[in-house]
Amino acid sequence: MLRIGVDVGGTNTDAALLRGTEVLATVKTSTTADVTSGVGAAIRTVLAEAGVAAASVNAVMVGTTHFLNAVVEGRHLEKVGVLRLCGAATRSLPPMIDWPENLRPIVEGGAAMVGGGLNYDGSEIAPLDIVAIRAACRNWRAKGISAIAVCSVFALVDPRMENEAAEIIANEMPEASVSLSHRIGRTGLLPRENATILNASLNTLGRETVGAFRLAFAALGLDCPLYLTQNDGTLMSADFAERYPVFTIASGPTNSMRGAAFLTGLSDAAVIDIGGTTTDVGMLVAGFPRTRSEGAMIGGVPTNFRVPDVYSFGLGGGSIVRPEPSLTVGPDSVGFRLPQKALCFGGDTLTATDIAVAAGFVDLGDRSLLKHISRDFARQALAQMKASIETVLDRMKPSADPIPAILVGGGSVLVEGLLEGTSVSLKPDHFGSANAIGAAIAQVSGEVDSVVSLEGSTREKALEIVVGEARARAVEAGADADTVILAEIEETPLAYLPGNAIRVAAKVIGELRA
Repeated sequence: MLRIGVDVGGTNTDAALLRGTEVLATVKTSTTADVTSGVGAAIRTVLAEAGVAAASVNAVMVGTTHFLNAVVEGRHLEKVGVLRLCGAATRSLPPMIDWPENLRPIVEGGAAMVGGGLNYDGSEIAPLDIVAIRAACRNWRAKGISAIAVCSVFALVDPRMENEAAEIIANEMPEASVSLSHRIGRTGLLPRENATILNASLNTLGRETVGAFRLAFAALGLDCPLYLTQNDGTLMSADFAERYPVFTIASGPTNSMRGAAFLTGLSDAAVIDIGGTTTDVGMLVAGFPRTRSEGAMIGGVPTNFRVPDVYSFGLGGGSIVRPEPSLTVGPDSVGFRLPQKALCFGGDTLTATDIAVAAGFVDLGDRSLLKHISRDFARQALAQMKASIETVLDRMKPSADPIPAILVGGGSVLVEGLLEGTSVSLKPDHFGSANAIGAAIAQVSGEVDSVVSLEGSTREKALEIVVGEARARAVEAGADADTVILAEIEETPLAYLPGNAIRVAAKVIGELRA
């Protein structure tokens, strides 16, 4: 298959064209304010470099920070009506109680806590209150709200109440988009509900963004499926991404880590991705990013869907360097304005890229414009950058033993030599576009996290049901059913609950469906 992988960062948009496992071409272009025109330019350039016709491409995979930026900046978000199925339980902690004050008024569209919800063993807390749900729908419709998040207590045990509520909402509000918590979050009511609300708030932006990608690709002559990369380094179809845009929020660092594994053949290593604005440090375990055991804070909102365990800090090629009163590098950056702002390009701002050019690490722009930067100053600034990376790497390592490290991203030119605490520091071919390569080689996954009771059943039967649901989700996301295999499964006995309850988390991975 001919695949194009694209990764949209805050500074650069990278594209890579692969035939099977062969990298035919990679390019790096500036990210544009509207995202899609920059993506189109990157694809057009990479096709031209490889001499490949657009019509021969079999698939395009895009990783983007567009949805994360929307949440962090509080822009392009919809107001969301929240329906919690809880009966008399959980009412002391209403929806969005733990949201930051700057974001909550933007998204809050009114909450209804109604009869429904389950105990851990699947028994009802209260019958589903159909009358109250219909009344809530009328209220939201009157306010012009069309994005609804549905969250039931212990929905992961049995999602039927959420599905029934969704049918009622569809009848009352045919134009509404409905996000269901059992498809989005993990065990834990408030973080799961928060993740569902975030997904609902991104609904319109998801449709518009995917639609804009489709139009841009059609204009380029691309007649092939479109996929977006997920937080765990796998793919989902464009249709799936329109319904679950929240699953793309942490895909950027993940793409780089998967690309690093592909380019070096290492399955266990530290990956240091230095971009134009930030540096992301994470760990590869069996070829995939190590995930966080706890949920992620997205724009200050606690959530509990799986994201890579990555430490990000403000160091990149566009980081602003200030010599006085004491030398500092970042955390602020000129971002995608690097070609206009950096001194080596005739700009007026001293950046980390200027330091690398002055030191002879990279040949960019006009080095004669940097004559005033002394060798000692450049060496001091580079040492400070390297030390900051080594400090973070030491926090992320699983032990004190030296481990392999892979440097990727365009900003990797800032680092030379062996990093302290590593056995080897690799900078593979195409390191600058590892993120786009990671998107291009990604597989498709499905994941289920559920609490099951073994009363009247067996462990084997319970695991089979959970894994089967994960397989179905992978196929829905675009996987070839014949290639889907179990990647990981985790069982946690819940000793504090009666009825021999266990929590089962299963993840399956398959190849992209042709």
